[in-house]
Amino acid sequence: MNAVEPVFSVRNLWKVFGPKADRIPGSPEAALSAAELRERTGCTAAVRDVSFDVRKGEVFVVMGLSGSGKSTLVRCLTRLIEPTSGHLAIDGEDVLAMDRARLRELRRHRAAMVFQHFGLLPHRTVLDNVAYGLEIQGVGKAERRERAARMVEKVGLAGLERRRPGQLSGGQQQRVGLARALAVDPEVLLFDEPFSALDPLIRRDMQEEVVRLHREEGRTMVFITHDLSEALRLGDRIALMRDGRVVQLGTPEEIVGSPADDYVRDFVRDVPREQVLTVRGALRPAIGDEGTSGPVLTPDTTVSRAIEAVARSGSAARVVEDGRCLGVVDHRRLLAVVAGLKPDGTPEAAAAEGVAAA
Repeated sequence: MNAVEPVFSVRNLWKVFGPKADRIPGSPEAALSAAELRERTGCTAAVRDVSFDVRKGEVFVVMGLSGSGKSTLVRCLTRLIEPTSGHLAIDGEDVLAMDRARLRELRRHRAAMVFQHFGLLPHRTVLDNVAYGLEIQGVGKAERRERAARMVEKVGLAGLERRRPGQLSGGQQQRVGLARALAVDPEVLLFDEPFSALDPLIRRDMQEEVVRLHREEGRTMVFITHDLSEALRLGDRIALMRDGRVVQLGTPEEIVGSPADDYVRDFVRDVPREQVLTVRGALRPAIGDEGTSGPVLTPDTTVSRAIEAVARSGSAARVVEDGRCLGVVDHRRLLAVVAGLKPDGTPEAAAAEGVAAA
C-alpha cells in the first residue's frame, strides 16, 4: 500500500491568520506558543508545519479539541481556506498551483465535503437535493435523477424521495447530505464533524452507516472529529492535533497502546484498552499441540473478544493469518495487555505507572 501514490500528500503545511502572515513560517516566531505568537505578532497559527499522507481506500481521521486546527486543516485540502505555505498535492497534482477552473473541478468531482450543518435546500425534495451536485456538473435530468435515486436507497432513505428537508429528522437530513456527496462519485469524501449536532443514538447510526459504506465501496475518507470514541471507531489511522500541530499519527491501537506524550496519554486515559488493542501485542509461541487445537482468532481480533474466546474454551487461542499460526494468546497475557503491562508482566513505559505502583 505504501508504494501507491497517496491520494493527498501534505508537507510542512501552515495556515496563519493575521497581519503579514506569510512571514511566520520559518521565522523565529514560528516556535512561539499560540498566546506568545498572538501577543508579539497579532497572528494566529491555526495549522503549524503539518505533514501526512492519506492513502487510497483508508479512513483518515483528524482529531482534536475545539481550536486545535482540525477544521481549518481539512478546508485547506481543497483550498476553501488558502494555506499560508507548504506543499499540498492530490494524486501527485499540486493543489496550490491550481487555477480557478481546476479548483472547481477538484471540489465538484474529486473531493466532496459533508458538513456538520447539512446545507440542504429547503424548497427542494430529498431527491432533488441529492441530485443538486450533479445538476451543477451539467448532468442531464434523467441521469441525475436515476443516480440520485440510487444514492437515496444506498443511505437508507428509500420511500422518502418526495419529502422536503423540514419533514425529516436530523439523522435523515444528514443522510441526505451524505447521499448528495456520494452522488457525484468523488474520489475522496471529506467529513467536517458531520455528526456532532446529532443525538447520541442517531450519531451512532450514522457512524455505522459510514463504516458500512466504506466496507462496501472502499472509498477514501478524511474524517474530522473532536470525539475520541468516534475517531477510534472509524479511523484506520488518526492524526491527533493540538494547537495547530499533529502530536501523534498512528493507528487507533498505536495511539491507545503507545501514546506519544503526556497530552495523548491523558486523552486516551479512559479508553477501554481491551476494546481497541488487538491480540498482536499478546502473542507467544505455541507450546506442544497449542498450534493445532483451541479457538482460532485473526491478528486483528480485539483483546476483549479474545478474552471471551479463551474463557469459553478454557484454553489458549491460536492466532492465524493466511493459514499460518502466528502464535497463541492465553488468559494471563491478554489480561496483562489490558492492565497496561507487557505480555511478560513488566510495566509498559508510563502507561502502566499506576499498575506498577499498585
